[in-house]
Amino acid sequence: MRYLIIGAGAVGGAIGGRLAQAGHDVVLVARGKQYEALRDHGLRLVTPDGPHTHRLPVVAGPEELGELSPDDVLVLAVKTQDSVAALEAWAGRPVAGGGTAAERLPLVCAQNGVESERLALRLFRRVYGMCVWLPATFVEPGVVSAAGTPLTGILHVGRYPGGTDETADRISADLEKSCFEAPVVPDVMRWKYAKLLGNLANAIEAVSGVITSDVGLALHGRSRAEGEAVLAAAGIAFASKEEEKESRGDKIRFEPFDGSERSGGSSWQSLSRGTGTIESDYLNGEMGLLGRLHGVPTPVNDALQSVADRFARERRLAGSMTIADLVAEIDAATR
Repeated sequence: MRYLIIGAGAVGGAIGGRLAQAGHDVVLVARGKQYEALRDHGLRLVTPDGPHTHRLPVVAGPEELGELSPDDVLVLAVKTQDSVAALEAWAGRPVAGGGTAAERLPLVCAQNGVESERLALRLFRRVYGMCVWLPATFVEPGVVSAAGTPLTGILHVGRYPGGTDETADRISADLEKSCFEAPVVPDVMRWKYAKLLGNLANAIEAVSGVITSDVGLALHGRSRAEGEAVLAAAGIAFASKEEEKESRGDKIRFEPFDGSERSGGSSWQSLSRGTGTIESDYLNGEMGLLGRLHGVPTPVNDALQSVADRFARERRLAGSMTIADLVAEIDAATR
């Protein structure tokens, strides 16, 4: 199987790099400065077991690959706000032997949130969800850091909307040879909804820095309580905290290995890079959407979405609002 990593940033770079390190065939798809750095210098993946530079095929888009192989696997690792453009770009690409990527190839959504699978299923016939527990950071163009040990990450995988198959088993086997644990589950979205509840804190972290205070934890608790109420009203199941804890165990520890402090997660990284976009519309905004559909108020998540979107739009510095000021703004918006 050849893995086409669509979005070779933090998560995509870590997955692609580890697969390549284990001897699997990998192509990286990137844009702008990341594409140029990967093309000219390779992917430098920095991990607790040392830095590894992988000189892999790199393309800016599907047109550079020509005809795809029936044994290709598309791994979608862009942020959800970029999913539609990526899906449309790859769906119509021809596959050797006839048909298109959308008709014949498996597409794996290795992303936060729960919307990309639904977007993908409009075009692709074989969609797989992946619940990504993978501490990774985009350091600079061409360089990705993955701080987890002894495993780099845990990646639950399964068919969307449900079930498993031989392809999921093959993907799992390849990942488990590549420093990941990759349980194949028939209810992958139940794990992704559980991850979504945790990701409601991403906006808090992006705006006010890594959450360390009781004030920040309490704000996340408020956003999560809204999320759990929304999912209950919508009849959507999610893995419990106990299940998540049992699944993770002590398989992923954060061990500083380069003298630097641990940075924030994906939303924090979007602000720190000044991308002008952030995934809060598909995290906190997912709860707002479901809340409006099912008659459950979500004022805390609505306000967090608004603040995070404003920070991204104005390209404000990640972590530049104190947690006290953020709570005050949230409280004012939710009165």
